[in-house]
Amino acid sequence: MPLTAWSCAKYASTGPYGGAMITCVVHYTINPAQIEAFERFARAWMRLVAKHGGVHHGYFLPAEGASDQAEALFSFESLAAYERYRARFGNDPEFVAADSIRDDSGCVVRYERTFMRPLLPTD
Repeated sequence: MPLTAWSCAKYASTGPYGGAMITCVVHYTINPAQIEAFERFARAWMRLVAKHGGVHHGYFLPAEGASDQAEALFSFESLAAYERYRARFGNDPEFVAADSIRDDSGCVVRYERTFMRPLLPTD
């Protein structure tokens, strides 16, 4: 059962199948001159995460202050579900096309992933 934005709180401590829900936080250093390309890249990945069972919490782009930092957060019901999604990298044509936006434009200078366990508000 894929997660939706509204069901995240329900699975904050355990996923629907007993595994811990996992949230991937991606910290980006971006090329501010390529912000439009980064937005295309981001929209492609938001669609792919949703298509493959995750819930994307959005990309957070520079507004004030540092103009080269961006963040993304998305969750899967378990680490195993994330790994199934991740196995498509480099193989699935849609994943390759999304990565080519980044590679062709140079919109991402570097990135790092951190995996976190969400603690969400309850009723």
